[in-house]
Amino acid sequence: PAEARSKVYTSPVSKSFPYYIVLRHSFGYDCKRSVNLMVMDSQTLLYIAGNQVVLLDLKNESQSYLRSSSGGGIGFITAHPTKQYFAVGEKGEKPNLIIYDYPSLRPYRILRGGTEKAYVFGDFNRAGTLLASIGSSPDYMLTIWDWKQEKIVLRSKAFSQDVYRVTFSPDNEEQLTTVGVGHIRFWKMALTFSGLKLQGALGRFGKTSVTDIIGYVELPDGKVISGAEWGNLLLWEGGLIKVELCRAGHKPCHAGPITQLVLDEGELTTVGQDGFIRVWNFETIDAADCVDDTGLLEVEPMNELHVGRNVSLNFMSKVHDSGQPIWYAQDANGAIWKLDLTFSNMTRDPACLYTFHSGRIEAVSVSPVTYLMATTALDRSVRIYDFTSNRQLGEIQFKQGGTALTWAPHVVSFFFCLIAVGFEDGVVRIIEIYDPKGLAILRGRTNIGNAEMNLKQAFKPHTSAVTALAYERDGDVLATGSKDKTVFFFAVEDKYEPIGFICVPGPVQALQWSPPSHVESMLLILCENSFVLQVPAPVPEEQDTASTYQIKNLPTQYFHFYSIKSRIKIALREKKRQEKEKAKLEWIKQQQEMGKDIEEEPEEEPEEEPLPTLYIPEEPSPILCGFYSAPGKFWLSLGGYDSGFLYHCAFSSNQHQEDPEQRHDEPFEVIPIEDTDDNPIHRISFGRLLMFCGMQNGALRVYALQDKDLSANTLKDYWSFNVHDNDYGQIRGICSSYDDRFLITCGGDGNIFTFNILSPEDVHKELKAKIPSPRSGLEMEKATEDIEDPNAYNIEEVKQKEEYERIMKEAEDKKSKKREELTALRQEFLFLLQKNQELPKHMQLHRDYEMDHRIFEDLNRQTAQKIQLVEKELAWEHEKNLIGLQKLRNWFRSSLEFDTVIVHAIQSNHQISTYRLLALSEKYCQDKEHPSWRKTVLKRAWKKMEKKETIRETKRKHRANDGLLQITSNMLLSFISVCFPESRIAEKSNEMKAKIMKRNAEWEKLYKSKPSDDYENPKDVQAIKEARENMGCYKLKTATDYRVPQHEHMNVEKKVMQLASLEVLIHKKKVNMNKQIMSLRDLKVSVIDEIKCLVQELKSIQAALDLSEHLPLPPIPRLHPDESPEKKFEYDTDILLKFKQEQEAKAKLQEPLEGSSSSGALRRSFLKASSLKESGPMTQPAREHPMKITSSVVIEQKKLFEIEKAEPTEMELEILKREKIKNLYLQDSLIKKINSLVINFDAELRVLRHKKLQLDVQMKYADLRYITWYEELLILKDVEKTENVLQGHVNTLRSEQEAMQSKLNSYLAQMEDRKSEIVKLRECKKALYASFQASLGENNKFAHFLTKVLKKKMKCMEKKVEREADEKDGSEWESDEESSLGSDEEDSRSEDEVFDVSVCPKNCDKALFQNTIQLREKRVDIQEALTKEKRVAANLRKEYNVLVKKAKAIEASLNTAERELDTFQWEKQQKFNELYVVVPLKLHQVEYFVNGEIPSDLSQALVFTNQSLEYLQKRIVDLRNEKIMQREMYKKAQQQHKQLIQDKKEMEINIRRLEEECNQLMMLKFGRMVDFEAVQAHSVNICLEELEVEIMQKEYEHSQELKEWEVRSRNMRGAYIYDCDVLLRLHLLGLNTTVVQTGNTLTLSLQSAVIVCLFKNMEREKTENEMISRDPENISMSK
Repeated sequence: PAEARSKVYTSPVSKSFPYYIVLRHSFGYDCKRSVNLMVMDSQTLLYIAGNQVVLLDLKNESQSYLRSSSGGGIGFITAHPTKQYFAVGEKGEKPNLIIYDYPSLRPYRILRGGTEKAYVFGDFNRAGTLLASIGSSPDYMLTIWDWKQEKIVLRSKAFSQDVYRVTFSPDNEEQLTTVGVGHIRFWKMALTFSGLKLQGALGRFGKTSVTDIIGYVELPDGKVISGAEWGNLLLWEGGLIKVELCRAGHKPCHAGPITQLVLDEGELTTVGQDGFIRVWNFETIDAADCVDDTGLLEVEPMNELHVGRNVSLNFMSKVHDSGQPIWYAQDANGAIWKLDLTFSNMTRDPACLYTFHSGRIEAVSVSPVTYLMATTALDRSVRIYDFTSNRQLGEIQFKQGGTALTWAPHVVSFFFCLIAVGFEDGVVRIIEIYDPKGLAILRGRTNIGNAEMNLKQAFKPHTSAVTALAYERDGDVLATGSKDKTVFFFAVEDKYEPIGFICVPGPVQALQWSPPSHVESMLLILCENSFVLQVPAPVPEEQDTASTYQIKNLPTQYFHFYSIKSRIKIALREKKRQEKEKAKLEWIKQQQEMGKDIEEEPEEEPEEEPLPTLYIPEEPSPILCGFYSAPGKFWLSLGGYDSGFLYHCAFSSNQHQEDPEQRHDEPFEVIPIEDTDDNPIHRISFGRLLMFCGMQNGALRVYALQDKDLSANTLKDYWSFNVHDNDYGQIRGICSSYDDRFLITCGGDGNIFTFNILSPEDVHKELKAKIPSPRSGLEMEKATEDIEDPNAYNIEEVKQKEEYERIMKEAEDKKSKKREELTALRQEFLFLLQKNQELPKHMQLHRDYEMDHRIFEDLNRQTAQKIQLVEKELAWEHEKNLIGLQKLRNWFRSSLEFDTVIVHAIQSNHQISTYRLLALSEKYCQDKEHPSWRKTVLKRAWKKMEKKETIRETKRKHRANDGLLQITSNMLLSFISVCFPESRIAEKSNEMKAKIMKRNAEWEKLYKSKPSDDYENPKDVQAIKEARENMGCYKLKTATDYRVPQHEHMNVEKKVMQLASLEVLIHKKKVNMNKQIMSLRDLKVSVIDEIKCLVQELKSIQAALDLSEHLPLPPIPRLHPDESPEKKFEYDTDILLKFKQEQEAKAKLQEPLEGSSSSGALRRSFLKASSLKESGPMTQPAREHPMKITSSVVIEQKKLFEIEKAEPTEMELEILKREKIKNLYLQDSLIKKINSLVINFDAELRVLRHKKLQLDVQMKYADLRYITWYEELLILKDVEKTENVLQGHVNTLRSEQEAMQSKLNSYLAQMEDRKSEIVKLRECKKALYASFQASLGENNKFAHFLTKVLKKKMKCMEKKVEREADEKDGSEWESDEESSLGSDEEDSRSEDEVFDVSVCPKNCDKALFQNTIQLREKRVDIQEALTKEKRVAANLRKEYNVLVKKAKAIEASLNTAERELDTFQWEKQQKFNELYVVVPLKLHQVEYFVNGEIPSDLSQALVFTNQSLEYLQKRIVDLRNEKIMQREMYKKAQQQHKQLIQDKKEMEINIRRLEEECNQLMMLKFGRMVDFEAVQAHSVNICLEELEVEIMQKEYEHSQELKEWEVRSRNMRGAYIYDCDVLLRLHLLGLNTTVVQTGNTLTLSLQSAVIVCLFKNMEREKTENEMISRDPENISMSK
């Protein structure tokens, strides 16, 4: 099929390509793949190399290629069991899985839609009918194919992480196994009711650590054996690890991961990355089982084969050659091995068939004179290839990996081949290549290939990896660049000599010298961080390398790339829009020229996105490659954001800016490159007017150039060929042969490809590479010394070290000279001293003279300066070490509250240890930090009480003031009552009313206190409630009807607090015990001190006794090291110096001796000086102390000697005898005291030890309780989310219910208010009718007419309309009285014709008629208000009913939610019940017996504490007594109830009798029933009485005022008599006469008015008394 053919991409605008580029050979092998080696037959191997499947013919060593059909790469290959087919799984978007026929290599079947991005692995079943494949990220799809039908049988997602392999079980094709990152999965093809399904079960590791699995094999009985990362074998059965297999001594089966397991001919073979192949007894492994708790079983292999050193085996494939089994093995380190695993006497050794680079190839270069190429990689090898004969010529290995390589130009190696190779440790090696046939064989050289490589020179210019090497065009200078941001120059001679180095702003990416066409020889330096530099070749003679190799005055030009891609994008979009508009206008113009009418219809164009803002990446884009275009100009290819273009740049003439980082240089020309936004160009090479580009995705792109200048037109046409792997095959090197006939590429996938560049004019002729002969005398030269130490000094460091050693040597020479001068002066001084001794004493000079003090001051000052300098030098290190020490203390010691202290007994072996305690965390300490919360609450309560007291005081003052006002008002009233006796009548009336109101209030209170029929005593209700709450629920928690009480509901917060409180309690107990133990330790210290003193005293006493009388001294106890562990962390200067010396000794043993730095010398000298200073004052007393002791001993001996010489007298003998007796007694008492101290201490320790044992038991119980509670906490955390949801729902419904209940209560209150208003209005209406009846009087002939007038509806139209509407709404609220009134009105309609109700009839009192009209208006107003209130009440009733329905719905939902919450709580309780709670019991505590014995199963038993059991037994007796007492109380209450009923009947009879007597008396006195309250209320006209009293008060006030005026006038008159003349007196006399007359007139008028009022009042009282005597009920209410 066409889609299975491999294609070369050509740009759409490309014309015929002038050259043919044909893949010639593959020198690489992707050995890092897990499975990349298949054997098709005994002569053919199959493996993947980049985008090709290579078929290697072992016989003639030829290669055939199958390219990826999609160009996206190849994921896996696998061979059919019959070897007639093989499958190739590709990579890319919707990749295909192609089945090829072998050996024709034609596509046989194409399988589509198996995965999204790439295939990872595939496997045929044993019959070859099914194929299983695994996809990569993101789908990880496992697909089972019927590959011949090109159909998917089953599919499923294998796992959520990388899957490495999938295989069918060889004995059961319905079972599969997949392995990968941290998992193994067992699959079955099961037939279900819905069809065939793929079911997978993950393997559970259990106690074994989770591991990535690569190799495994299925056993015939369904078990699976897999390898582990640590090299052991895991036997899986039923999805679990049955046993883990290891070798004897728990050594792993392999020293590393096991990559393959093979079950062949009844033997199990394992392949490991350690290079070993081991064969195991299958039967032993199949029957393996655990023998102990470790889960390990030791098994030894039957045979093993070590393939070789530095071998890492990934996969093996078997084939039979002439009946003999042969295995071909894939080596991850770049080899293919041929193995014989027969393990017999005729077994052949492993044979390495091919070797390749392993991993990414870093550099490639071709010879400038022949068809040879050199490569290097991080596998530490450098290889030489002949790409005409397609073979490897030689290989050389080093200690470090290669990172850069270049072939020396022809001018350098005219007669021989030289290559310069840079390595990752900064070393550059010059290697020469020659044909070894010309060398003598005497030296014993072994040839690796047809060419041999010899290390000519090795030097280390850099400290990091060398990234670029470049020879100057004349071959005089070699430049090397590195990641350490330096470029080093070497003079190229027979031996490369360093010239110097320069520092650059970033890691060096590439170096290029200017081509010969340029006038000056310049070096172009490309840095990774977007810097480009240009420097001329340095002249060796002009450089001063005496002290350093750094070149500081080399002219340098800088170019700091500044991103312009954002502007380019904006310009391209704008240009595209303008072109579109221009094309549209041209089309319209053409149409108009053709005479067509164009109707411009508004086209719905898609809205263009707004132009993006200018964007500059924060981190500069890396420079990938570049080359010169002209002097001072160059092209750049960048990665990151700025990829997609080739940038033409030039160095600016303005190079005076000091800081290159501040430069912003922009390219002057840009060429867009198609499809390179995410796939930038990494390498560029030229040849035959072709530009070869190596892309990031491993593709080779070729551009045909018309000339050497680049332009946008020349870079439109290109030819692209996917060569290397698309994912990790980035092209690292690309170059053409010296005659441009061949092209070589190398990539990150470890592959090297060569291509033929053929043009139609090329003549096919046989080409051959020439290997130069060796130099003369080469065999006689000594081997060049190589730099093998990666930490060796580079050239500059060596120079700096030499310079430092020179300076130090000069300093030492100066010091030695000074020492010689000091020695001479010292000898001269000694000579002078000797001369001084020889002189007579009176002529000798004394030694107490002092030298010049300025010398000592100068020395001290210099010493202080040196000390200060050393302190400054060591300040950072000192601070660093202090911080490190503090961190260690914080981590290991600060969190430790108590360390383990073991206190030992003195005489016995008993001991007691403290608990090792960590300090409580901060969350537990917060409560301790705030203990005064109760005080703050009390203070707040006290303040509130003070406020209340102040409020009460103010109220008391107000009340006192009100009392004073009341007293004064009462005095005034009493004064008025005395002066005016008419007010007594009103007082009596008020007193009567107050009595009536008081009596009514008493009756109302009495009726309110009357209990209802369903009344219950609150005390009884409270007692029942307490009984229900406290009687307890004794249902088992496992019962189905058990409900968790509300107060026992447990959540995470409560459980955490519970755990915290338990932890605090445990900590508190342990702290208390630790304190007691520490006090015991202190007691021991004091006891030891006291014993030491007593022993010293005992020694002094025994010194006065004979040796025969000496009792043995008791041993002095000592402290054990574990009794004071804190001393381990105490140190001083001596300890530190000793530790430092030990460290230095270790360092000297580990590292070679090198020159020490001056700072180290100063530090050592400083420490020595400080140690001497510290030890000086200590040693002097130590020396003086023995001198004093010896002198005192001598004196004592002398005294004793003198005493011995004299003979004692009898008195002295008696004294000595007494002293002896005293000393013997003291000796005994002291020994007894010491023994008692020891015994008491041991007793204290044993007592405390017993307490600690009891506490240990309690702590163990607490730990068990803690474990149980923690398990409950885990359960609570698991169910917390669900519980919160349910509880939140219940809380929401409860809040809704409360809100609804509050609304209902508010509506009920409003309804009650409306009802009370309605009742008030009805009372007003009744009062109105009563007043109307009173105004009519008795036997009024117009009573019926006036009643009709009163009931007539006479209002304005507006009120009438409103009233009619209100009457419709409130019709249902009409009472019986209104209906009766309405019926009376209807009955009297017939009489309306006789009288007109709007006109007062004759002989009718007009005042009464007007009063009736007014009452009618009041009645209508009352009726309207009543109707309105009824309507409001009806609306409230409707809303209340709606809310009641809602409340019922909420209540139902709340009940449902509470039931769900109770069910959930019950389920949670059942989970708690499943937890095991450890209850340690003794046998005497078990009271559960079956047939008199303790049963083995105690699951049906209950555990009670003694207290709870005793409480239950006691409660039984209490309940019996309480039951008896309640029965007696019930009998008494029943008797009391009967007595109360009897008393009630008697009181009712008495009430009826009294009512009858009262009625009889009323009939006798009044002749009818009279309401005494109404009579008393209406007997006095209160308003009239009040007016009369007010008139009297006014009169009294006026008389008082007149008296005041009279007094004032008299006083004024007397004053004016003595001061005025006669005329004035006459005038005043006339005025006085006028005033007197006026006062008399006012007095007379007031007296007459008072008399008239009194007369009228007497007449009114007379008429009222007459009316009362006639009819007491019809008392007039009008004034």
